[in-house]
Amino acid sequence: MADNLARLGQIELFFPPGAAWNYSVSLDVLGAAMEQAAGKPLPQLIDELILRPLGMDASGFYVASADQLATPYIDGQPPRPMQDPDVSPFFELSGIRYSPARATRPASFPSGGAGMVGTAGDVLKLLEAVRTGGGPILSQASAASMLSNQIGELVVTTHGPGWGFGYAGAVLKDPAVAGSPLRRGTVMWGGVYGHSWQIVPDRETTLVALTNTAIEGMSGVFPGELGAAVAAALA
Repeated sequence: MADNLARLGQIELFFPPGAAWNYSVSLDVLGAAMEQAAGKPLPQLIDELILRPLGMDASGFYVASADQLATPYIDGQPPRPMQDPDVSPFFELSGIRYSPARATRPASFPSGGAGMVGTAGDVLKLLEAVRTGGGPILSQASAASMLSNQIGELVVTTHGPGWGFGYAGAVLKDPAVAGSPLRRGTVMWGGVYGHSWQIVPDRETTLVALTNTAIEGMSGVFPGELGAAVAAALA
């Protein structure tokens, strides 16, 4: 983790803090800050503060054997099983590097932003705890802040106009402006191995889809159609 932070520390800021919003690896930095503040390794902190209180027994930073992991697939014609390492194009000028076996290597640094494995059931436990007020891991105020816009009128560059961002993910402020079929107030995010989730607070509904299809399952046709179908059912 120290090596990763040292590399990040050499990168100049794109803009003054608070002046704009941009996707980043800030959660890795936050994970390192948590370690320093608590004097404990991040996996131990997450286990004590989140996993055990919620009974998320199938989640963690590492697994004992690759047999515990679902086979990941990567976009292609046709889609194919992911290699280790592997790279998938993403946007026009960049790609995402994957290493599925990383989850079997405890020597790999515990990434606060993209370092854990788990099941859909466990993710649902976490999101439902947030949706229903935070107990037993958060105060009601903290849970509410995760589901409400925290960036004012700044543009969420990954989603565009009509969206805000809370401490959990993107928040739909105005479906008409966003051109979205989802309900106002929907909170959503995803993961580069092909995962997506939504919380629809006013309908007391949480949706989790862990597809292991990168990147389609995160930002392809499937999550859009799934979200639209759920929104239509909740109308």
